Amino acid sequence: MPIFLLGEEPVFPPPELASPEGIIAVGGDLSPQRLLNAYAAGIFPWYSEGEPILWWSPDPRLVLFPGEVHISKRMKRIINKKLFHLTCDCRFKEVIEKCRQPRPTQPRTWITDDIQEAYVHLHNMGYAHSVEVWQNKKLVGGLYGVSLGKCFFGESMFSHVANASKFAFIRFFQRLFQSGFIMVDCQVPSLHLKRLGAREIPRTEFLLLLEQGLTYKTLKGKWEFFL
Repeated sequence: MPIFLLGEEPVFPPPELASPEGIIAVGGDLSPQRLLNAYAAGIFPWYSEGEPILWWSPDPRLVLFPGEVHISKRMKRIINKKLFHLTCDCRFKEVIEKCRQPRPTQPRTWITDDIQEAYVHLHNMGYAHSVEVWQNKKLVGGLYGVSLGKCFFGESMFSHVANASKFAFIRFFQRLFQSGFIMVDCQVPSLHLKRLGAREIPRTEFLLLLEQGLTYKTLKGKWEFFL
């Protein structure tokens, strides 16, 4: 199956034409319009430093739905102890910088300088959002992603103390669903996210849900008030 080489126009081929691995296109740029068009089509960028930009639409797709966030007994105790405090859109650049730091199991990061710059731009435009987890006034965890309509597209998480990213995942996505969001796109299979309630669905089902979610108005701007 051919992989499409993108030109200057911020358009994509239909996701159904993706390779078996999920790659739909190569090249192009990370302009705001191309990124927004990609998410609206069920496509996202994912590549490493030194590679061309790779655009993905995997099948199946990992998704989190309302009412399916799994909270273990241990996490319930941690939440009840009020060890952490959550904010939104207070430190976006710092969150993405911490998400890109190499990890013991992942010495290379896919969050390149260009990726960071592109998503900071989306944040300044009101489409990308961060969640910060604080402990004793110190930033210890968080996540960031993109919001369109009633869909949230999770990109990355970090945790500097045990359970900080889990706390962000649980509390923030619970709040999204209380506000009427229909799904959180978790992109590719992850045992860690599956344990938190995410599950795989066929790409065809994902695209139908995405189409439904995009019929709603996007809540743009900073979300400091959201939590």
